[in-house]
Amino acid sequence: MNWYLLVLKEHYADFKGRARRKEYWMFVLFNFIVSVVISLIGGGLGIKWLSGLYSLAVFVPSLALTARRLHDIGKSGWWMLIAFIPVVGAIWLLVLLCLDSQAETNKWGANPKA
Repeated sequence: MNWYLLVLKEHYADFKGRARRKEYWMFVLFNFIVSVVISLIGGGLGIKWLSGLYSLAVFVPSLALTARRLHDIGKSGWWMLIAFIPVVGAIWLLVLLCLDSQAETNKWGANPKA
């Protein structure tokens, strides 16, 4: 949960720097859990727009985190756009997000694992 809150509080719109795999995937996990809970609560109360409001609130932090994750493997944040290539692009982006960090310092900063 700390990784999720760290992204929302400290790195809300921070597109600079690097993010470890653990930071990225823990945010994705907790974001999924929170989305499901909000959808269930919103559906039970008849408030369909609640899920959309949450998605809108975490859109910028998700983009920023994905850009920082791509920086960690030595790619520009613009590589997110590869997901728009049908089928292959989303798979390619998933593979990139699963790669290990560059061990050395790159142009986006020092290795966060070190």
